[in-house]
Amino acid sequence: MSILLIEAFYGGSHKQLMDLLNQKIEGCILYSLPAKKWHWKARTSALSFMQTIPSSDSYRVLFTSSVLNLAELVALRPDLGKLRKILYFHENQLVYPVRKSQERDFQYGYNQILSCLVADTVVFNSTFNMESFLKSIGTFLKMIPDHRPKDLEAAIRPKCRVIYFPIRFPDVTQFLPAHKCLSKKITHSKASEESCRMGHQYQPPSKACESVGENFQSSLHHSDPNVQHKNKEDFEGVNNPIPSERRHVHENISGLGESVDPHRPLHIVWPHRWEHDKDPETFFNVLLKLQEHGLPFAVSVLGETFTDVPGIWLKGHCTQITSLS
Repeated sequence: MSILLIEAFYGGSHKQLMDLLNQKIEGCILYSLPAKKWHWKARTSALSFMQTIPSSDSYRVLFTSSVLNLAELVALRPDLGKLRKILYFHENQLVYPVRKSQERDFQYGYNQILSCLVADTVVFNSTFNMESFLKSIGTFLKMIPDHRPKDLEAAIRPKCRVIYFPIRFPDVTQFLPAHKCLSKKITHSKASEESCRMGHQYQPPSKACESVGENFQSSLHHSDPNVQHKNKEDFEGVNNPIPSERRHVHENISGLGESVDPHRPLHIVWPHRWEHDKDPETFFNVLLKLQEHGLPFAVSVLGETFTDVPGIWLKGHCTQITSLS
């Protein structure tokens, strides 16, 4: 037991990442809080973890998402402050969409900046996520009336690196028709041949995911910013086994629509969380426009729901769409 995993919002992608690390990396122990009332978890989870995480001389690394105020936790628990602290950003609060700007919104972004300052390594799931956070620090801190801190971007940037979120794809072969299964096998075969020709080792998605633990484990034990681009390329290899500069489409594109009924209505799927940051208002307005023009379509609303549901889901807009399921 040497790696302490802490997740203040144990649900969705936060849960997926922690479960994968816990499974793939030996010596992990996970402490978490339920994925409810995100704002309260961001405000108070440090106090909760201060009491629930026992002291131990075996801890070496602390890995947590940016929901936790890491600065508060290490102040409350100096023993945890001595560990190598790795902070993972699923999203950042400096550019996260909000319904209206309020003074209390400042606290969430401010907490993330403090957490970065006390962390040893800061990991982002995309270059956009990293750059949008770092480049927004100066503007964000201008909300402070006076005595504004300076040069925080320069202090945080050397700690930062990008590691793409590892995705474990379920095996859906049993649900595919026979000709699709054959096409899948041929695609992997051609991809393997192409990778060998280019001097790269091909990994099908199921095998590529097996290396996720090794890549993250490397990140846990090495925080040299000079290896950022190397690890970034490693994770590009997980999601895109064929080199990006020579990636080809192996399936016969012209044949994809042969079995599709041209008169079959378009099937639209909402796969997101039922929250305002996903902009459900625009989604439903587009559907209503399609319906007004008499265009045939079917809609399936999926995604996770929480206690607080955006008003658009509760209003009459949903019932006005006859194809909603």
